[in-house]
Amino acid sequence: MKKDEFNLILEDLHKRRIPGEIKKTVQILLDKKAEKITVLKLKGLSEMTDYLVICSGNSARQNKALADAVKDNLKKELQLQPLGCEGEKLSEWILVDYVDFIINIFSADWRKKFSLEKLWMDAKRYDFSPDF
Repeated sequence: MKKDEFNLILEDLHKRRIPGEIKKTVQILLDKKAEKITVLKLKGLSEMTDYLVICSGNSARQNKALADAVKDNLKKELQLQPLGCEGEKLSEWILVDYVDFIINIFSADWRKKFSLEKLWMDAKRYDFSPDF
């Protein structure tokens, strides 16, 4: 991603009316080169969580690095600990649960297979990648 594209995405991110911890999560994912970052607002649509953050990595190693970066930075900067984290062993789909928001980090194939965006078509959607 070019620096100008990155700066435009960050500018757009900070204009959005979404909670600070979601903005911070998106910022971390952008910094670590996650692809196709999407935030779905499920508040009022689901009792499971208020927000889903969905992104893709280029490899199992990158997916694990994305999950680790989010967990480390949210703990350090916002004192947030996840309720749980699943899928790190295979790293094709890593789910990090912060109760009010859930982060889903997919390989491209698994993201297409599970297509969470289509499952939650009624949700307000925010995209934060130039490739959308």
